[in-house]
Amino acid sequence: MALTAARKKGGKRPAVKKANAKPPVRAARPSAGQPEISLKEQAYQLIKHRIITCAFRPGEDLNEASVAALLKFGRTPINQAFDRLRIEGLVDVLPRKGIVVRSIGLEEVIQISEARVLNEGYCVRLAAERASAVEIAELGEVLTELVKPDNDLERFMMLDRDFHQRIAKAAKNDVLADILLNLNERSLRMWSLTLADNEHQASVNADHRDIFRAICHRDADEAEQIMRRHITSFRHTILEKLATLQTA
Repeated sequence: MALTAARKKGGKRPAVKKANAKPPVRAARPSAGQPEISLKEQAYQLIKHRIITCAFRPGEDLNEASVAALLKFGRTPINQAFDRLRIEGLVDVLPRKGIVVRSIGLEEVIQISEARVLNEGYCVRLAAERASAVEIAELGEVLTELVKPDNDLERFMMLDRDFHQRIAKAAKNDVLADILLNLNERSLRMWSLTLADNEHQASVNADHRDIFRAICHRDADEAEQIMRRHITSFRHTILEKLATLQTA
């Protein structure tokens, strides 16, 4: 997949964005009155976005100098970004090899799925009990965007993540929301291998509609049951895909 360099914008401190990026995933300049995003945070967000959408492919070697030149940053914020991504488990730093995007392995798929079933199943139960009318309406708006036929893969993935994040927010548990944000962002790389299939997208959207309906009806048991089914189905699909790739 081609990698496109970000360009500097004018002003005292550069705001970096990916060429042709869509609004949901662009590193935007803060609005008036909001704190400006630091260079190390911008670098982190841009590199992470490229990893979780597989622009930087699993197993790919990355060089700090090359990434700094690509994104038009100095070496220091790039180095700080990779340190943070290493802690989050998205890259590995190997002796005599440097920085490598962590590969997607069968064990990681199983472990993330197990963690999601437990945590996200409980989270959607809380959301069904605690979500405000405004939060339910916002979740419905995301669902409307998800089913649009002109969504490309990246936009679908970002909307899918937004759907799950809004459920986590509606659960009113910040600790649980932080856990699920990490799990879902690590899952995005796996989603990119399966969501290109239109039939699978349709199945995912059907689950989303059922989850939304259960939340609207305040049916915590039903919401948890559907979420568990949704994540288990994802695990089966990605494991089948990885098995196919390994034998190809």
